[in-house]
Amino acid sequence: MGAGVVQKSGDQGRRRRGRGRSRPMAEINVTPFVDVMLVLLIIFMVAAPLMVVGVPVELPETAANSLPSEEEEPLTVTVTADGTVMIQTTEVPRGDLVARLRAIATERDSTRVFLRADGAVPYSDVMQVMGALNRGGFGNIGLVTDAGGPALDGQGG
Repeated sequence: MGAGVVQKSGDQGRRRRGRGRSRPMAEINVTPFVDVMLVLLIIFMVAAPLMVVGVPVELPETAANSLPSEEEEPLTVTVTADGTVMIQTTEVPRGDLVARLRAIATERDSTRVFLRADGAVPYSDVMQVMGALNRGGFGNIGLVTDAGGPALDGQGG
């Protein structure tokens, strides 16, 4: 893996007796190591977004910038197309939503929560869930959308 023979300098035209005309190269070739690490980096960069909350919803598309990430795993509340409310991946009845959110808020450092709602959910239902999030102790609500939607500034999407 990169071992070779290096000629000694100074004896280029003369012949010497005995051994020692060449010595093994003591350098390590790190190019294959760097190549493998770059491939692993790309694999993890592609796979990391696939390991997020797994409730399938059709998010509306907007031209908004994404929110910065934080150290604590973000709390995600999802409203599916049929109106089911889920905290992370656990289904929660609407009547128990505020009580559960208050219990979760006492255990967390951050008041940030991400709200994911299917595009087919009526606006009033989304606002009711946002009100429950606020009553439950989460005042920093981020609405999750898919990127690539219309920018509404006349320059396309």
